Amino acid sequence: MFEQAFKNIDDVLRKEAGCTTELDYTEQTSWLLFLKYLDDLEEERKTVATLEGRKYEYILESKYRWGSWAAPKGKDGKLDHNRALTGDDLRDYVNQQLFPYLQRFKQKATGPNTLEYKIGEIFGEIKNKIQSGYNLREIIDHTDELRFRSQVEKHELSHLYEAKIRNMGNAGRNGGEYYTPRPLIRAIIQVVKPRIGERIYDGAAGSAGFLCESFEYLSKKPGLTTRDIKTLQERTFFGKEKKSLAYVIAIMNMILHGIEAPNIIHTNTLSENLADIQDKDRYDVIMANPPFGGKERAEVQQNFPIRTGETAFLFLQHFIRILKAGGRAGIVIKNTFLSNSDNASVKLREKLLTDCNLHTILDCPQGTFQGAGVKTVVLFFEKGTRTRRIWYYQLDPGRSLGKTNPLNDDDLAEFVKLQNTFAESPKSWTVDAGQVDRTTFDLSVKNPNGAEEVNHRSPQEILDEIAALDVESAEVLAGIRDLL
Repeated sequence: MFEQAFKNIDDVLRKEAGCTTELDYTEQTSWLLFLKYLDDLEEERKTVATLEGRKYEYILESKYRWGSWAAPKGKDGKLDHNRALTGDDLRDYVNQQLFPYLQRFKQKATGPNTLEYKIGEIFGEIKNKIQSGYNLREIIDHTDELRFRSQVEKHELSHLYEAKIRNMGNAGRNGGEYYTPRPLIRAIIQVVKPRIGERIYDGAAGSAGFLCESFEYLSKKPGLTTRDIKTLQERTFFGKEKKSLAYVIAIMNMILHGIEAPNIIHTNTLSENLADIQDKDRYDVIMANPPFGGKERAEVQQNFPIRTGETAFLFLQHFIRILKAGGRAGIVIKNTFLSNSDNASVKLREKLLTDCNLHTILDCPQGTFQGAGVKTVVLFFEKGTRTRRIWYYQLDPGRSLGKTNPLNDDDLAEFVKLQNTFAESPKSWTVDAGQVDRTTFDLSVKNPNGAEEVNHRSPQEILDEIAALDVESAEVLAGIRDLL
């Protein structure tokens, strides 16, 4: 129903000089979608208040509401072109009046989990990059075709928005850090099995894929009560995100999935000292794909007992610390973590084996993450009991994964089924933790059931050999000519 409107918005953004990447397209679509959503939400709340005989207090002042500046309507319900701004007037209004007004909400809000705070935070972090007021008018008109009134409409919009996030991830560069393949997330959720009433956390939220998919998983449980629904809305999903664009996308993504005031905080998770984490701060379930390859400053590293500049290793320490005793986690990490010989890797592996029950390691194939050449594994563990056995599964879809042939739910179905009983198969096996080397704590994947691994040479090695053979051939030919 709304697919064409999304396509039309993208078509206009592509001819806009101020927007040059998929990240820009997603960012600019996000703030406009948010304001349209906010307008529909306010109208919905006003209707409920009227039916209950109450007066509704709007969040936004009249002149800043969508129906006043973006899409003023005449009596016929159509756009009133005499009142609708366009061109430079529209661009200047958005940049000089609307955004500054919305930014001030952060100071006025009663707390970080209120919708008012989110408004101030979002518009304090992004700016309007649509330089042409005529393009902006066209995009607003297409955005106005979207509606957030029913769950069916929100559901369709959430799928379209997820597609935008996926395209952004597939675009490469830094887009991929915001997107974890949803089939992998759904498989992790099925293994971790979050329950209603548990607090679920992602300290590296990105586009909030883990939180959104967890909401989908739990909201489909049969027999949900009104209290359960309120719990899911207000006291279940928590996240932190450092980057401004990712924060905005996470908020919008959770809203589209049906969570009205997402508990996402815009902060650097790693700036929190582990020693300051109290029992009240801890979570029942943690699922995350923390950024790897990044480097944190020395003052940030001071917050952690195992000092390292590697972002992912700091996040792993944070997750272990902030998980409740008996809590469950599913964490994506670079596969080299399992065998790296540096001090931080060794100590972290030791900590996982002694302070947690690291019961499952899922080995993901090359190409699982589009635009990223690294291989990854998923660590599944429970906090508070020592590891006795580790069940490994080597995911092999039987084809090369890529942008046109991505990971799907069927690829992970066997993993989810076998993991439930830790069953052995040609792709899965169990290792006794007592057999792990107590010096290196090496946990690298070595499938005893699979075919013998073939070490394929790199293209450069092949080219080097061809060059060496060419030199050798030239020498042989030169020798023959000498003989003649």
